[in-house]
Amino acid sequence: MESVDVCSTVMGGGAASQDNVAAQGETAQTCKPNQRTRRVMVGNVPLGGGAPCVVQSMLNAPARDVQANLDQIQRLAQAGCEVVRMAIPHRDCLDAFEQVCAASPLPVVADVHFDSVIAMEAAKRGAAKLRINPGNIGGWEKTDQVIEAARAAGIPIRIGVNAGSLDQALKSREDLTLPEKLAASAVEYVRHFEERGFEDVVVSAKAHDVMTTVRTYRMLAREIPQVPLHIGITEAGTLFQGVVKSASGLGILLEEGIGDTMRISLTDDPVQEMRACWMLLAALDLRRRGPEIISCPTCGRCQVDLIGLAKEVDARLSQVRVPLKVAVMGCVVNGPGEAADADLGVACGAGVGVVFSHGRTIRKVEESQIVDALMEEVAARQEG
Repeated sequence: MESVDVCSTVMGGGAASQDNVAAQGETAQTCKPNQRTRRVMVGNVPLGGGAPCVVQSMLNAPARDVQANLDQIQRLAQAGCEVVRMAIPHRDCLDAFEQVCAASPLPVVADVHFDSVIAMEAAKRGAAKLRINPGNIGGWEKTDQVIEAARAAGIPIRIGVNAGSLDQALKSREDLTLPEKLAASAVEYVRHFEERGFEDVVVSAKAHDVMTTVRTYRMLAREIPQVPLHIGITEAGTLFQGVVKSASGLGILLEEGIGDTMRISLTDDPVQEMRACWMLLAALDLRRRGPEIISCPTCGRCQVDLIGLAKEVDARLSQVRVPLKVAVMGCVVNGPGEAADADLGVACGAGVGVVFSHGRTIRKVEESQIVDALMEEVAARQEG
């Protein structure tokens, strides 16, 4: 695809050095999340325009296996997923995609690369949104055909740009940093869509490098503030590394008010992505779906199996939907004080535990009863 030089527009007058990019990023305007972007509807889910940051994931079941995909969608929905994406690698997967869309409790986004016919067919077969990269869909003519198919179906398009799939003409420019290339590519596509009168778009421009991603999204938030942004660190890795990298990058962006929808991409069960997304949003006080656990890291004063207790409490709280702060502390003396803001908690001593609420003792129980006693208090607040 031919590349239009929009880099001077993105950078406000010319390509900047990496240092300048970083400096510009540090002074990026802070705003409340999602207040400046257009509202886009993905099925019945509002995205942007003041809506809370939407949590999404991607299916990894075989594309032709309808039941496996529906089973995974059900698990994701229970874990808090609001929008789900499904790859359609071949045209003979379209029938399965259509069946999944018809039975899914969540809006299903069609993820399409290289074949514009698949994207156009997916729009007709129930997709709530299309995700394409105009750089690999076959040129402007085929991109325009996909736009018209989405317009006819009344669905939005996510323009997805990745570091690994940049247009060759832009990729080869040595005068630009990678964040500049990603931002320029995304802005070029948005301008083209808007010139055709299609504004129902969402943009993503991701890399596996955290700060490359952060700098790219900062540029996009400045240059196309009207366009909702899907944020994520692509190819972030397995569970531990992926969560750390994603929380680092997305935490920066969300705190700056950048990000209308998000995915934490993990090489793991997609349900783990949901848990990570909600924990990050809760940590930033943006959205809460369930309890937050406050637990000390243990030390030589601890006289119980605090690690085991904390893991059991964590597991038993996984189905609770009340946004409580629950503390599991190892010291009966300092516990209530250190976690005085907790709605509920337990501080452990030698074979005993004190259940407390906002620093006030409720009851004292034996070690074997600690978790049950704490969960009884949680249940009482659920019912209340």
